[in-house]
Amino acid sequence: MRAMTTGALALLTASACAVNDGVQTMDPAFEPAPYVELRHPEWSRDATLYQINTRQFTPEGTLAAAQAQLPRLQALGVRILWLMPVQPIGERHRKGSLGSPYAVRDYRAVNPEFGDLEDFRRFVDAAHELGMYVILDWVANHTAWDNPLTAQRPEWYARDPAGRMHPPVWTDWDDVVQLDWDQAGLWRYMADAMEWWVAETGIDGFRCDVAGFVPVPFWNGVRARLERIRPVFLLAEWKTRDLHARAFDATYSWDWYDTLRRIAQGQAGVDTLVGYHYDDENSWPADAMRMLFVSNHDKNAWNGTQFEAFGPALESAIVLSVASRGIPLIYNGQEAGNPKRLAFFERDPIAWRDHPVGALYRRLVALKQANRALWNGGWGAPMEQVMNSAPDRVFSFVRRRDGHGVFGAFNLSAEPVRARFDGERYAGAWRDFAGDAEVTLEPGLELDLPAWSWRLFTRN
Repeated sequence: MRAMTTGALALLTASACAVNDGVQTMDPAFEPAPYVELRHPEWSRDATLYQINTRQFTPEGTLAAAQAQLPRLQALGVRILWLMPVQPIGERHRKGSLGSPYAVRDYRAVNPEFGDLEDFRRFVDAAHELGMYVILDWVANHTAWDNPLTAQRPEWYARDPAGRMHPPVWTDWDDVVQLDWDQAGLWRYMADAMEWWVAETGIDGFRCDVAGFVPVPFWNGVRARLERIRPVFLLAEWKTRDLHARAFDATYSWDWYDTLRRIAQGQAGVDTLVGYHYDDENSWPADAMRMLFVSNHDKNAWNGTQFEAFGPALESAIVLSVASRGIPLIYNGQEAGNPKRLAFFERDPIAWRDHPVGALYRRLVALKQANRALWNGGWGAPMEQVMNSAPDRVFSFVRRRDGHGVFGAFNLSAEPVRARFDGERYAGAWRDFAGDAEVTLEPGLELDLPAWSWRLFTRN
């Protein structure tokens, strides 16, 4: 994140002032103020996120076609729909034939490739009628080269030593041009545009692209502004604790993904996952929602499918993404067992089909909603480590809250293990998630766990 200069902060302060009856007052959205408690929307407490790549989501690649699929998503059980950017895409320096959705040419319009503004409103209304909520991907760090702002507000763009506009440095994002967040007018423009989408289309929040490249005070101010319209949910593509204080409900947990992937590929042991949870439970706010995922648009397009990333450990990774502390994400196509890396700059529709991954997700999402121990953030329960006789291969834990709970045991190795579990945290009556049979677990429990297998026991 670029540090804000004293001069820029003073300029921002001046621009945030308004005159009412001859008295100058500070706009509270951007006034440096004492800590204000962040209130997560009630509907996010047991929610699972679902990411829609509109271009690839249906054969038509339109919002209208995506709307027709909403009943299927409702049946899957997902609650928050994250739409990748829907705005028109720049043509100058465009990548591929269709360009990147993250090269925004007009912040207050809809890409004709997807439909028009009325199509977008109808999509949102239909999602609401089915009990789902919609967040829109927001690109605040950069614009397309041919965004009209480059001519109308050239002072809002960063410059190299020769005075030229440039892409974000140390990236290959040459289809976009970097904004300069030292410019106070940019803060007001971007906040107004975000407010416009919430007020005019009824969306329920935003997923904010490279949120750490934008000053935290801006996000704090935007959250306050949006809450005046309706309760919103904000997801940051970043992993900084400060973002949770006043702005964001959820942040990315790349570390969780990388840890599980490295274990699945034989590059790390279970101790690294224990280390992740040590940090997560001790270093992050209790109500912070860390987004856990086994795929998303970046991972699928550039690093590989869920099958390439996790191989025979995929089922265990999926179960952990829902049963662990965090808010889970499903990327479109995962539930259909999509076997390919979706093209990012071209049309490459998902081939939809019934698949065991979809059946597993449906059961897990239903479990999450029914079991309070698995709820998100402060609504859910912490993870308590259960020691076992094979700590280099088996990861085990319990989560307990209000009579609800889960006990999980995961063999994260390529060899079968017979493991003995210590203590009494898991003792008592449970239901075996795999077979749905009632079982009683006694202290000193031993389980035979095939390679890369998992067992999950639940009570609620």
